[in-house]
Amino acid sequence: MAETESRVQEAPKMTVDHSIVFLIDVDNTLLDNDRVQNDLRNHIEREFGPAERDRYWHLFETLFAEQGYADYLGAVQRFRLSALADARMHRLAAFLLDYPFADRLYPHALDVLNQLCRQGLTVILSDGDAVLQPRKIQRSGLWHAVEERVLIYIHKEEMLDDVERRFPAKHYVLVDDKLRILTAAKKVLGNRLTTVFPRQGHFALDPEIVVAHPPPDLSISCIGDLANHTFNPLAALAVTANGDQEAT
Repeated sequence: MAETESRVQEAPKMTVDHSIVFLIDVDNTLLDNDRVQNDLRNHIEREFGPAERDRYWHLFETLFAEQGYADYLGAVQRFRLSALADARMHRLAAFLLDYPFADRLYPHALDVLNQLCRQGLTVILSDGDAVLQPRKIQRSGLWHAVEERVLIYIHKEEMLDDVERRFPAKHYVLVDDKLRILTAAKKVLGNRLTTVFPRQGHFALDPEIVVAHPPPDLSISCIGDLANHTFNPLAALAVTANGDQEAT
């Protein structure tokens, strides 16, 4: 596991050993990022046309392969190299920075955070760049909802030792739309972790991805299903022992 990696938010160091800590992803877990991407595609097509829209997404995918995380603003930087004097490039950056992310929260996402806050400590655990990802979390209201307990890494599954150091607990619950992340975290934390898989977004709905990984401890159809769900460390361990469960 990596010992050092850039972080955007220096979260408060915790000294209390909480019985349960909830680690909650953002994109396609609490916030419909597929819809954000679709809005961005439509904006670029309106401003620049279909060919330039496709060029931007090619640059975006290239950056993702190079860096391992989504870098929308980095793709804008490369995109503008072919038209440095084009004022539309500034509007493209502004579109991303001023995007109404709060309007893209999944139904009951904030209710879920409120419910989990009554049961344990809630922490946003996300991947992303150093500018747009924290702005997304702030503008959506998620930063405030978890009282600024926000961790943003490049590869969060490789930084669980840092997560444990900052938020020590007897048991963790990880909510994430990517089975790859859930599987990797389970290998590290074992029975101290309950994995929750909201079936939202293109990764969670891709059948090839789903069959390529072991099932999570808990599968839900949408994040709102957790709004009335109760966790506790003993029940979480029972769920882990019994394998994949459906939320009730």
